[in-house]
Amino acid sequence: KRTHGTETRPRLSVFRSLSHIYAQVIDDTSGRTLAAASSLEPSVKAVLPAKARGGNTAGAQTIGRLVAERALARGITQVVFDRNGFLYHGRVRAVAEAAREAGLKF
Repeated sequence: KRTHGTETRPRLSVFRSLSHIYAQVIDDTSGRTLAAASSLEPSVKAVLPAKARGGNTAGAQTIGRLVAERALARGITQVVFDRNGFLYHGRVRAVAEAAREAGLKF
């Protein structure tokens, strides 16, 4: 199955590499990225706690909270979660749970 985001309920897409994690809120009807967060951003690296980085769950939680805050600032409250084929555990699950705790509904 493929997940599809709309203007009223965009898609929260998560991608993880070995050492970084990326999250985007995407409106697929217009093809626009509405909010994004990545462990590569210099502003995010400054916010990460001491032991957190993109390759562990502490860093993934930070990215989840940050992408949720950026989405809520744009007025987005509901999303469709897209795990991009990754299993729902570890860092992918940490992003989802942190986004939920920050206020996104999915």
